Amino acid sequence: MTLSETEILSRNNLTPTEKIVQTDIGEYVKQIFAPNHGKYLENQLDEIVDDLSTDFLMAEDANTNAEIDWIISKFGNSQIPVEPTDFDSYFQSLNENVVAHSIHTSAPQFIGHMTSALPSFVRPLAKLMTAMNQNAVKIETAKALSFCEREALAMMHRQIYHLSDNFYNQHIQNNQSTLGILVSGGTTANITALWCARNKSLGATHDFLGIEKEGLTAALNYYGYEGAVVIGSELMHFSFDKAADLMGISTKNLIRVPVDANNRVNIPALRQAVAECRAKNLHIIAIVGIAGTTDSGSVDSLTEIAAIAQENHVHFHVDAAWGGPVIFSRKYQHKLAGIAQADSVTIDGHKQLYLPMGIGMVFFRDPYLASAIEKQASYTMRKGSFDLGKRALEGSRPGMALFLHAGLQLIGLNGYEFLIDEGIRKTQYMAARIDELPEFELLAQPDTNLLIYRYIPEQFRDVVSNKKLTASDNQIINDFNERLQKKQRQIGRTFISRTTKTTISLDKEIPVIAMRAVIANPLTTEGDIDAVLDDQIQIAATMPLTY
Repeated sequence: MTLSETEILSRNNLTPTEKIVQTDIGEYVKQIFAPNHGKYLENQLDEIVDDLSTDFLMAEDANTNAEIDWIISKFGNSQIPVEPTDFDSYFQSLNENVVAHSIHTSAPQFIGHMTSALPSFVRPLAKLMTAMNQNAVKIETAKALSFCEREALAMMHRQIYHLSDNFYNQHIQNNQSTLGILVSGGTTANITALWCARNKSLGATHDFLGIEKEGLTAALNYYGYEGAVVIGSELMHFSFDKAADLMGISTKNLIRVPVDANNRVNIPALRQAVAECRAKNLHIIAIVGIAGTTDSGSVDSLTEIAAIAQENHVHFHVDAAWGGPVIFSRKYQHKLAGIAQADSVTIDGHKQLYLPMGIGMVFFRDPYLASAIEKQASYTMRKGSFDLGKRALEGSRPGMALFLHAGLQLIGLNGYEFLIDEGIRKTQYMAARIDELPEFELLAQPDTNLLIYRYIPEQFRDVVSNKKLTASDNQIINDFNERLQKKQRQIGRTFISRTTKTTISLDKEIPVIAMRAVIANPLTTEGDIDAVLDDQIQIAATMPLTY
């Protein structure tokens, strides 16, 4: 449910905007900015927002059943109002048209994406961050926050690389060092890592100014290469396609290596890909390992990839946007063995560090690597300063480091270990339940806390169990699962996402539409997992096999 207009207006008595505007638009505008005059308004709006937030967070369903076309119809106005809108009217409209039909990502039965409930300290901290309005690009707009950010990044760096006290004492607040960069998400983190690797490997020499100043073509010609590539698993995140495009190497030179039955990169195939690129005189900018694939959560053999990278003197990057926080678990951190050998590592704070959207990080084993992308300007980010923006893709950005710093302090090592262990334990529970239920087929044993499975209509259960499924049978099952996932999402009680996998049947590769579960929400119980599966069984019972 959502708050009605009567409830909002009865709890709050805001001064009508129209009356202020009629008096003096200039006075009105100054009042909404002034701390003293605006305090009464802010207090009243806080009550409204608190009510809306509480109501939203208490919702049990994953979604509303409102049709997309109906929602679109509510947002067709291209004209800005001439006069300011009344606060009561605006927040009522916001409640009815946005809040009421937003996805309940914190709901215990929303287990289909890498988005979860947030700890309670995030909401008040968000208000503080907004009030401070620091711009983390520069010391002159983020004085103390810059050092707070560097400290939080150093804590995460130490958890990955486990270097000495002396190392961190030397680099944590050294303006020549960059242990990590806080960015808006994993995409920007991956792009930044490859940018650093490219510039470092094609850098300046005594008679060449480097790729930054002379460009990719000149750099490849100078160093005698026929082209440049990035190599990794076929399950690399699509952010690497963006990186290849932006770096000018083209997506066709993003070499995607096949995976094995456990969705991990095939190591012999990777070795062969590296050898073939070297034989063709192609410059390998980086080899990418994945710690938690987006579709199934699988972790590549990072130790073996590190060895290949070291043998060939190539930058080794680990995309641990999802799985990186497994390093907090003493029980499961062995799954990430080899991550400390990576030259760079991506981790998303808004995934398994349980922080709000907009926090990605890239870490560097070499604290001077990021100097390869350093930029200065006379009006900002001056050479020798502590300005964080001089070694980063993004310019102006908010003080999101407050959330990272708070999470590491207020949840701590033991708290994060509990969260990771519980997520994996509940995922194993779900895998076991799927194995027990005749309606489902588990498509891969979960490596972390993602799993993929599918619904098998009754007519095909014997065929599937005997591994005699034909391509046409599989297509019918695929169509059924796609319709089932869409219908479950539309009804809105529970939610599971879907992906497409390739499997072998009758010695042929065939595409499989898979249900994709993400078990990270601390509020999700075994009962919630059962409810999601029961919901799918009930919905499937109402659906025809084909249209």
